[in-house]
Amino acid sequence: MENGRFTRRSLLFGAAGLPAAPAEKPRVAAIVTTYYYWSHADVIAGRILEGYAPDGRRVEPRTRIVSMYTDHVAPKDMSRALSAKHGFRIWPTVEEALTLGTGKLAVDAVLLIGEHGDYPTNDRGQKLYPRYELFRRIAEVIRAGGRPVPVFCDKHLSWSWEKASAMYREAKELGIPFMAGSSIPVTIRRPPLELPLGARIEHAVSAGYGELDAYGFHTLEALQCMVERRRGGEKGIRSVEWIEGEAVWKWRDGEGRWSAPLLEAALAAAPARPGRPEANARQPVVFALEYNDGFRAASYMLDGHISDFLFAAQLQGQPRPVATLYVNEGERPLPHFDALVHVIEEFFVTRRPQYPVERTLLTTGALAFLFESRVQRRRMATPELAIAYRPPGKVYVERA
Repeated sequence: MENGRFTRRSLLFGAAGLPAAPAEKPRVAAIVTTYYYWSHADVIAGRILEGYAPDGRRVEPRTRIVSMYTDHVAPKDMSRALSAKHGFRIWPTVEEALTLGTGKLAVDAVLLIGEHGDYPTNDRGQKLYPRYELFRRIAEVIRAGGRPVPVFCDKHLSWSWEKASAMYREAKELGIPFMAGSSIPVTIRRPPLELPLGARIEHAVSAGYGELDAYGFHTLEALQCMVERRRGGEKGIRSVEWIEGEAVWKWRDGEGRWSAPLLEAALAAAPARPGRPEANARQPVVFALEYNDGFRAASYMLDGHISDFLFAAQLQGQPRPVATLYVNEGERPLPHFDALVHVIEEFFVTRRPQYPVERTLLTTGALAFLFESRVQRRRMATPELAIAYRPPGKVYVERA
């Protein structure tokens, strides 16, 4: 027994005092867009195949991948060699991967990784990953089988609000335990920062870097996983606005001046970098968010000035903001994926989402409407994002 839980090495004693046979690990179908070194398939599914180290401690996987579907076969594909090594089969269709060729649902959980691969980018700058299309095929098998199994979708649900909301509705209709999202909310926070439920947050800021679609989502989830804990619970987002270039600094010093001290506090949590963001950020962008309860927050994208994800908030009655760095590099590579795989496996084993999928539905929608704001060059009202939910009282956050 480890940490109060029985492991697969533990002996479970029945009424007769004899050890019971170890429970079989839940069988997982991995549905991925492509699989190569350091793709999301590699850093997530690869950990389920070969072990990982949440909280810096090596653990054996509690689930097992028994089948896989790859939408694209990369020039340096890893999946075929791993199939031979670990004994899972790669099927030509999603349906066969879920049924193991039997025609009936034959797995206990589905891991959907729709990130990386040769897909087009639209004129708004969004990569058109087929997460919705892959999810629909998964849902068809679950519908036919009449047995809902947990489905985890890596990152945001879709580039399209219409498709994302359709995924959410179908999961609800079929009773599918559904979970999704970024690795950033569950990674190490330095310094440690966990806001209590009901926190009196006046304003909040997150900051990130990198490609505005893929990493913009991480930056929004770095914000949302904190601000959803504010007093009154989450009630959704009223409007979003994409601001870029020199207009970012004008907004920060004008309408968004409430965010300036929070941005400074967030940046102070990052490794020191010479110069100011105004001089270093190559394509500065700020996502300005107004929530339905009147709360305001902002996510700054400062590629060239930082290479981290950061958060800061002003709490009522406190003289200075609280701030933290989300650790995505360290003594071991990509520790945030150890944390993510831990919560995915916990979800698959217990069939209970570790945090509400509504968080990711909200951030998915916010990002989709932000890209619309980019095109229209104006603030966008978002009545569609009146998504109310309450976060769990206790969540897993990696410790070391």
